[in-house]
Amino acid sequence: MHRRRTAIAVSAALVAAPVLTACGGTEHPGTAAVVGADRITVAQLEGRVKEVRAAQRAAIPDDAQYQQTIARTSSLTRDTLHSMVLDRVLDRAAKDAGVSVTRRDVGRLRIGLEQQAGGAKALQSAWLDQYGVAPRRIDDNLRTEVEAQKLAAALGADMNTTEGKAVFWKAMAQASKELNVDLNPRYGSWDVQKSSRVDAKTPWVKEVTAAGARQAA
Repeated sequence: MHRRRTAIAVSAALVAAPVLTACGGTEHPGTAAVVGADRITVAQLEGRVKEVRAAQRAAIPDDAQYQQTIARTSSLTRDTLHSMVLDRVLDRAAKDAGVSVTRRDVGRLRIGLEQQAGGAKALQSAWLDQYGVAPRRIDDNLRTEVEAQKLAAALGADMNTTEGKAVFWKAMAQASKELNVDLNPRYGSWDVQKSSRVDAKTPWVKEVTAAGARQAA
């Protein structure tokens, strides 16, 4: 499962992305993925990655340490796209199950996590370092955590058991199928059954990248 996901368990320089042809046969230049009627653009993806890199740079003034962090998170772009797609799949699965999340739900979880971490700044630092989540995206991340927990509860899926996980991921696979997820081949492909991005064997696509879950209590 994705490295930053727990309830449902990152400035790369890119060459121009190839055209993505959605399943409907319509070409979408500059598209990273199509998820149902939602189009995730390469610009949106790059923007998310830049947010993380900027936060990492601000948190790590030492050049050598910063370069080590970049090397350690060299898959940031692909991981970020995986996360962006998976969030939409989860939204669909939750909608199908009649699940909704409120600001109060998210706020309650955040307060608890901040207390555990030792404050808001400590939580921001931990989420950036461990999960590649920029400070401004923490609430979005926590909303996903809550949504996954609520979906599991609605499905009667005990995520501590193999059977429960199978029930949960069956619902996610159904949502992936309904949304007809289509990735730009430079970022791999989408495995419907696993609701996960996988690397495609496309040696003709050359990516230039300088490369330059936690269990919610």
